[in-house]
Amino acid sequence: MKILRLLFIVLLLTNGLIYSRSDAGPDTLLTDGTLSNCIQYAMQHQPQIQQTLLDEQITNKEIDSKLADWYPQINFNFNIQHNYQLPVSIVQGNISQVGLMNTSAGQFSVTQNIFNRDALLASSTAGDVTKQAKELTINDKISVIVNVSKAYYSVLLAQDQIDLLNEDIIRLEQNSKDTYSQYKSGVVDKTDYMRASISLNNALAEKEQDTGLLKVSMAQLKGLMGYPPAEDLKLDYDRSKMENDVLTDTTQKVIYENRIEYQILQTQYNLQSANLKYYEWSFIPSVYAFGEYNFNFQNDQLSNLYNKNYPNSYIGIGFSLPIFEGGKRFQEIDQADLELKRFKYNFEDLKESINTEYTQAIANYKSDLNNYNVQKNNLELAKEVYNIIQLQYKSGVKTYLDVITAETDLRTTQVNFITALYRVLSSKLDVEKALGTIKY
Repeated sequence: MKILRLLFIVLLLTNGLIYSRSDAGPDTLLTDGTLSNCIQYAMQHQPQIQQTLLDEQITNKEIDSKLADWYPQINFNFNIQHNYQLPVSIVQGNISQVGLMNTSAGQFSVTQNIFNRDALLASSTAGDVTKQAKELTINDKISVIVNVSKAYYSVLLAQDQIDLLNEDIIRLEQNSKDTYSQYKSGVVDKTDYMRASISLNNALAEKEQDTGLLKVSMAQLKGLMGYPPAEDLKLDYDRSKMENDVLTDTTQKVIYENRIEYQILQTQYNLQSANLKYYEWSFIPSVYAFGEYNFNFQNDQLSNLYNKNYPNSYIGIGFSLPIFEGGKRFQEIDQADLELKRFKYNFEDLKESINTEYTQAIANYKSDLNNYNVQKNNLELAKEVYNIIQLQYKSGVKTYLDVITAETDLRTTQVNFITALYRVLSSKLDVEKALGTIKY
């Protein structure tokens, strides 16, 4: 009894642990929201990816189902029958009843396909069908990488804009206090204080707008990741590393075979070719082996029905070949051949599309990279100008209007710089996607 009680307590504790773990929620929340971690999270939780992975499993089950036709097919049938009237047989004018009042029969049958074009098609295309399912998953993963990355950059842009505004607001608040004190002291005109207040209010209003934009961008990122909407997601990034990652080799040539779309198309072409062979096989007979063992029980007395068995059995080989179908098989072969020829033009269309995509992507990247370099240089100049004018204003050389102008220029340049940074990173993604070099 003590052992039983101990086992019962252990079971209760185990169930409690299992329940507490499941109730605590999934291991779903990111503590380190780097870009790579966000992408990895999306690979594990994004609904579309999970559906595609399930599609792979479904495809494998469909293949296994088709390939099962190559295994022996074993069946058993059984019946029991009571004859109210026995059948009759007429032999040389003599009428006589045949059989007994009660019969029962059982049948074991086995068939084995030797040649069957449906089963042959399944086995010959199993590899390509599996490959196609995996390629579709890869295609979805590449899309997730690109979309999550761009959404990630959008969130960072909104956050950086808010950070810049916070810094700007601190400066503007100090300027507002300084100009107010100077105004009270009669050093500056009242308009300087009023302008400082206007600039501060505009910055606060802009921060409110950017805060709303950040919420929208974060919601989009969470949606693409499959992240719980109500949970916090803190992004962790290294700005200097991002700046070092803006460059890519613009001399690379497009290799169509690297694009997953081209690989999918090639697999589809292989399946289309197999479809042509399938119709060509229609002139080969279906061949199969078979065997049966039959149990036959007969007796006028139901209680004695199974006392005596009159079995019979046989084995054999059969084949089936349609001889004439009005030319249907020829038409099906010609149709499949034409469809295959038509399908080849898809490669040309895809190549043109890839070339256009790459040309546009590389042009956008070069333009965005140039703009990034310009904005980076402008940022250094704007900082220097602002610092100089601040000193000149405090020395009474410049007016407060000059300070406001320098402040506005600095903030605009800062926003332009971070916008240019994230744009060039996004453009780089488009180039890598066009080249088919995104790692998944």
